[in-house]
Amino acid sequence: MSFASTLKGAFVAAALFVAPTFAIAGPQFIDNSGYAASGYDVVAYRSLEQAPIGQAQPKAVPGKKEFTTEWNGATWAFASAENRDLFVGNPEFYAPQYDGHCAYGVSKGGKVPGNPNLWRIVDDKLYLNITPVVVGFWEEDVPGNISIAEGNWPGIESKDSPQKNAPKFDSSLAPQG
Repeated sequence: MSFASTLKGAFVAAALFVAPTFAIAGPQFIDNSGYAASGYDVVAYRSLEQAPIGQAQPKAVPGKKEFTTEWNGATWAFASAENRDLFVGNPEFYAPQYDGHCAYGVSKGGKVPGNPNLWRIVDDKLYLNITPVVVGFWEEDVPGNISIAEGNWPGIESKDSPQKNAPKFDSSLAPQG
């Protein structure tokens, strides 16, 4: 057996050993609404005009009870059947990062709820934060905070959030209908 084939075999064996750990996802954040993203339509963010750093984002679009699907252990609601179908076709693209937890919280090594009205899309990924004050900290260095959060996430992904709802956020507003 050549060195190259031995090395290839070692990489394959390592990939088989490591791969299952990537498939294990932490619990999708679900607040008292009973829905992922508090019942807001995660596909609709892509059609909202994003505000510049330092300005409030447009409000999230409430989903409707008639347009739902199950994914990652949670029920997701959408404003239309079209948005639901887009999500079903590529949920990883539309779902918020860190299973819907606050991105800044993850950058600090913890899991707290994400507020669907405090959002930003960066490099085609949706991030949520918990409060307007936290958004200010997040926006001081978005790329740096994402980098730190990416490093922290594997160590906290499987843990539960100690909080059930984002402060000053009414989780009963969505889904509608």
